Amino acid sequence: MHLETLAVHAGSRIDPATGAVAPPLYLSTTFERATDGSYPRGYIYTRHGNPNREALEEAMAALEGGAMGLAFASGSAAAFAVLQALPPGAHILAPKDLYHGLARLFREIATAWGLSISFVDMTDPPAVESAIRPETRLIWVETPSNPMLRITDIERIATCAHRAGALCICDNTLATPILQRPLNLGADGVVHSATKYLGGHSDAMGGIVVLKEENAFARRLREIQITGGAILPPFESWLILRGLRTLPYRMRAHCENAMRVAAFLAQHPAVEAVHYPGLPEHPGHAVAIRQMSMFGGLVSFQVRGGREAAFRVAGQTRLFIRATSFGGPESLIEHRASIEGPGTATPDNLLRLAIGLEHPDDLIEDLDQALQALR
Repeated sequence: MHLETLAVHAGSRIDPATGAVAPPLYLSTTFERATDGSYPRGYIYTRHGNPNREALEEAMAALEGGAMGLAFASGSAAAFAVLQALPPGAHILAPKDLYHGLARLFREIATAWGLSISFVDMTDPPAVESAIRPETRLIWVETPSNPMLRITDIERIATCAHRAGALCICDNTLATPILQRPLNLGADGVVHSATKYLGGHSDAMGGIVVLKEENAFARRLREIQITGGAILPPFESWLILRGLRTLPYRMRAHCENAMRVAAFLAQHPAVEAVHYPGLPEHPGHAVAIRQMSMFGGLVSFQVRGGREAAFRVAGQTRLFIRATSFGGPESLIEHRASIEGPGTATPDNLLRLAIGLEHPDDLIEDLDQALQALR
C-alpha cells in the first residue's frame, strides 16, 4: 500500500457506536470493569492505554514499516525512554552535531545513570567503527542533522552497529517516513518529535518511537512508557493522528518550497554558505539521493558579516516569524547559536529557516528584502 493511502487509513476505524468517520476523542482517564473484575473492552486506565494513543501508535508503525509504535509526551521523552531501556554501563555513540536538546540529555542526565557517551562524526563510517567499544549498545543517528543538515548513511552505520551487537536508532524527525524510512535501511528503531511535521500545525507536542521488531527491548520500552507515565495524552494523540492524514502532501510542499529557497540563497551575494542536501554541492547529496525521496523542509544559511549581520537579517523578515520549531504551515527563522547557548558548535552567522506552506515566491521576496539590510 502506498504511503499516501496508509497516512489516510492507518489507525482509522469507523466508530461502532455512531458511524463517525473522524475518530472520537476519548478523554476518560479510567474505564469500567465487568462484574467479574475483568476489562472486556481492553482498557483499564489511560496511562496504560487509550484508544486515541493506540490509533496513533498503530498508524506510525504502519508508516515507518515497524512492528510497534509508542507515543510519548514529547520527542525528548521518547529519546529519554530509549536511553532508560539500555542496560547499566552501556556505551552510546552519538553524532557530534546531535540536536542540542538531546545532546544535553545525553551529557547531563544519561551519564548520571552510568551510561557513557562518545560523540563522533556520523558522516564518517570508519570513524564510527573505530569509536565502538565492547560495551557499545546503541548508535544514535540523526539525518538530516539539525541545524547543519549533514547526511549520515543509515545503512552503513546500521551495519556497523549490528556487527558490534548494538542497536541503531535513527532520529527521523526532519525527514519523516514520507521522505526516509530508516527501518528499511537496517535501523532497529526510529524516534520522532511529533511536535514537528507529524502534527504539522504547531499546536500539539509529542514524541514517537517505532521499533522494527517486537522484541525484549521493545517490551522494555513499553514497560517504561506505562510505568514512567510520560505518555501522550488523548487530545494530542488525536491532533497528531489528524496531522498524519495530510503528511505526504504537506511534505511535498515543504520540500518544493525549500528547494526553491535554497537555490535562491545559493546565488545571493550576501550569503556565505547554504546547507541543504538537495543542492548538488552539498557534501551529503549523493547519500541523500540514495536514501531520501525528497530533501526536507529545513534550510540553513550563513550570512556574510557574522552574528550581527545574521540578527539584522532575521529582524527584517516580514513573513518569516522569529520563533523556534519547524513543521507547521508558517515559515520560521531563527539564530540557532543563540538558542543553543554556550558551547554550541553552530556558526554564529547561521540562520535556520523552517520553510512553511506559503507560496515560494513570497518567501523568496521576503528573504531578498531582508538581505538588503546587509548591502
